[in-house]
Amino acid sequence: MAKVHETVELRGSVDEVWAAIGGFNDLPKWHPAVASSTLEEGGRVRRLDLADGASLIERLHSFSERERSYGYSIERGPLPVSRYRSLLHVSGPASGGGCRVEWSGEFAADGVPEAEAVRIVTGIYRAGLDRLGERFGS
Repeated sequence: MAKVHETVELRGSVDEVWAAIGGFNDLPKWHPAVASSTLEEGGRVRRLDLADGASLIERLHSFSERERSYGYSIERGPLPVSRYRSLLHVSGPASGGGCRVEWSGEFAADGVPEAEAVRIVTGIYRAGLDRLGERFGS
């Protein structure tokens, strides 16, 4: 299984950043590739419509307001991965103000070499985290 782990340190507070990104339906508000999100199955499934016209179906597996994190999997989509599981987490930094956002995933490459799948997922994570850096300062 391949793994990707990306982080960004932000000037915004933990509470401020979590309020902006912590909802399972909030991805279109901060990720440049996501045009819209629709919740289904009582909020446990989200349908993401991407800016390029593709769509993904993702399932929420864990959510903790206290830990400021949620975990999900991809059920269907255009990415060349299978058995994809991911965790988004907002925490306070080791010292000082601000916060840290961590986005990690584990998956098997599907139809492409593992290095290519890692490059694609890393690019997706970085695009979202970089957008947060623009919004909250990094």
